[in-house]
Amino acid sequence: MAGAAVERRLADIERRCRGGLDAATLGTEIVGRLRRVVPAEAAFSATVDPVTLLFTSATAEDPLGPATALFLDNEFGRADVNKFAGLARAADPVGSLDRATGGDRTDSARHREIMAPLGLGDELRAALVTGHRCWGVLCLHREAASPGFTDAEIALVRRVVPALAAGLRTAVTAAPPPTAAAAPDGVGLILLDSALRTVSMSPEAEQWLTDFPDGDRQGGGLLPVSVLAAAAGPVPSTVRVRGRSGRWLALHTSRLGPQIGVVVEPARPAELGAVLLSAHGLTDAQTRVAALVIRGRSTRQLVDELHISANTVQEHLTAVFDKFGVRSRRELVAVVLADLSGPG
Repeated sequence: MAGAAVERRLADIERRCRGGLDAATLGTEIVGRLRRVVPAEAAFSATVDPVTLLFTSATAEDPLGPATALFLDNEFGRADVNKFAGLARAADPVGSLDRATGGDRTDSARHREIMAPLGLGDELRAALVTGHRCWGVLCLHREAASPGFTDAEIALVRRVVPALAAGLRTAVTAAPPPTAAAAPDGVGLILLDSALRTVSMSPEAEQWLTDFPDGDRQGGGLLPVSVLAAAAGPVPSTVRVRGRSGRWLALHTSRLGPQIGVVVEPARPAELGAVLLSAHGLTDAQTRVAALVIRGRSTRQLVDELHISANTVQEHLTAVFDKFGVRSRRELVAVVLADLSGPG
């Protein structure tokens, strides 16, 4: 493809990332457009909790979907190359399997045990990072017989990472469509075995899961990817998920003998502060100031607790107000509380 055509398609991708799409639509649409300039036989994309880096929703094309549990076990439970968490912390958030293994794909357990049996070859992974926070991940696969990803193709994916990450970050605070769905009563509990198969599920959990971004998977007997990822990840852990209704939900995992318990309940404000503040593009310093303002701290208290000058406090607050589109502490608190509460 000619350079001018590639540039037009990349510019189109960046425009769509700024279009205010919800996370699911954005991920699906951008992957489709990206494959016009970086061909691939299969793709996987997911949103992540920026605090824990556990998946909160995902879309996996065949033949990847049926192997979801195997991929999650590899991602969160085993050592391998190009793990998403590692890419999220790296100077370069994009990497290919062939380059990570020096061309010997068998060095990767993920390739040996999952991808090769599926007929897949090279793999191009990206952590979608902006402002030092990861908001999603992306993976493109080629068939075993196809050439691996070139340096030029890797560079193209690297170029769209900031725009796609910013789009996913914006989607976290976007207003969901109006809904009349009532919140379930009580806390839900799901028990899974070590292979991430459902052992039991309370009626409350079944109700809560219908609100998950990929809750439709239940129709095929599959749990939302966020539940599986939470169970596959470090135990105990907490994952924050924004439901389709706009409600924020929390998954808490614990080990119950040979089984893993996943509690599903409304997220508490204390569990959401860092996510919501980061979603508005705040720096770490601005996040610290905003978090204390929301708790009612005065400027003098901020100076004492953060060991910064009053002028620096005011500079951070001005930046926070601009990013939230407010003009006072009272308005800031009101906006954050509205985000925390969701509908109902």
